[in-house]
Amino acid sequence: MVDQKLKKRAVHRAKILEGQVRGLSYAIEKEKYCVELLRHSLSISRALCSLNRLLLENHLRTHVREQLRRKNTDERAIKEIMEIFRLCERR
Repeated sequence: MVDQKLKKRAVHRAKILEGQVRGLSYAIEKEKYCVELLRHSLSISRALCSLNRLLLENHLRTHVREQLRRKNTDERAIKEIMEIFRLCERR
């Protein structure tokens, strides 16, 4: 299950990220000023966080909602969300 509006936004953001990473790679090869590289890298990081929010929103609106409706699958939904939360804590 995928929310089509969220999918469209997520694909768009992923393509933007792809271009940003290529641009950063090019800037590194051209030995641009370190602060400029860091700004670029941090911008990519923020864009990736934005994409992650979209992916999480889709998961909550589709998969988790369905898991909570079905018997014996709510525990799986809780475990998955806790796993994501733990991954976020490591940042």
